[in-house]
Amino acid sequence: MKILIIGATGTIGQAIVKELGSRHDIITAGHSRGDVQVDITDRHSIKALYEKVKAIDAVILATGKVHFGALTEMTAEEYAIGLNDKLMGQINVVLAGIPQLNEGGSFTLTSGILNRDPIQYGSSAAMVNGALEGFVKSAAIEMPRGLRINGVSPTVIREAMENYGPYFRGFMPVSAAEAALAYSKSVEGLQTGQVYCVG
Repeated sequence: MKILIIGATGTIGQAIVKELGSRHDIITAGHSRGDVQVDITDRHSIKALYEKVKAIDAVILATGKVHFGALTEMTAEEYAIGLNDKLMGQINVVLAGIPQLNEGGSFTLTSGILNRDPIQYGSSAAMVNGALEGFVKSAAIEMPRGLRINGVSPTVIREAMENYGPYFRGFMPVSAAEAALAYSKSVEGLQTGQVYCVG
């Protein structure tokens, strides 16, 4: 398969490339690095990406920014970071990609554990994750041409604990390689409308 991985240079993205790269043709994409560049907050950039990369069998999104902050101090602009980037960024990649993917192709989005198991300062992430998972389940029933869509919801990643550990006390981390298996299941399996919880 020809697989486009957006966010391929991140911690999870690199593990996905390693997991799938030995048996598929991988195209890496990032904001400033990778085989191609894309800004998922810009629909023109997304369109330009699909014009460069054609005949794709799968798109994986392992990217998306949210703002972490105290609920009583959060502003609408700070909530909009996650809404515009992680939520609508991933959704716009799907919407633009539906006519571009090969028949029977798939999209795999990334949410996260915080809408299931919230933490302090994580209300924006929880909101966005919940919305993404609702989109995956609903979009799956309307996908044309045998296209599939799933989501992966990982807990905190072990390799990121140095930076995020203080926010995730008591959480059992998983390795990026373990999380990557869920993306493999989404791309190489036949299920659709699923959210694979890792950890």
